[in-house]
Amino acid sequence: MAQRSNARKPRTAAPLRRTKSDARPRWVDAFLAALADTSNVAAAARAASVDVSTAYSRRRLNHEFNREWQVALCEGYDNLEMELLCRLRTGEVKPATGAKKGVRTFDNATALRLLAAHREMATRERAQRSHTGAEKIRAAIDRKVDELRRRVMEAKAQRDAATMTVAILPKPQDPA
Repeated sequence: MAQRSNARKPRTAAPLRRTKSDARPRWVDAFLAALADTSNVAAAARAASVDVSTAYSRRRLNHEFNREWQVALCEGYDNLEMELLCRLRTGEVKPATGAKKGVRTFDNATALRLLAAHREMATRERAQRSHTGAEKIRAAIDRKVDELRRRVMEAKAQRDAATMTVAILPKPQDPA
């Protein structure tokens, strides 16, 4: 008689089936638009009237939503970068205590922190969007090397021509 094992057998993952929950919820478009505007997941969730955990869960389970999330963040990063450049050039007018006029300030610490936090992700997303084949990259490198080679050869030819001109000139005669 065979002995029964009390150990549980490991469960295997059930095959993925398409369910009603795979359909695109109404909040997704509003969430992605707000995410592109704010680069802030919590603010985007509030704007779309959805819980933050629901958005993160959908991102984890739905590859297309994850891709759209990354694109929205990348767009938000671009918007933030443009706003920062504008602030760096013009500053912000804030009311000064006791003054009738506002004072122009150039405090960008928060914007710089946001840029630093999103820079790597945005760079990676841009690289994926503008994926270039190996042949195009090699051709571009070859063109640059050929251009550098041409410049070096021209500079060498100019130096050689200048040296030959000096060597050909006759010695001045002594007026004796």
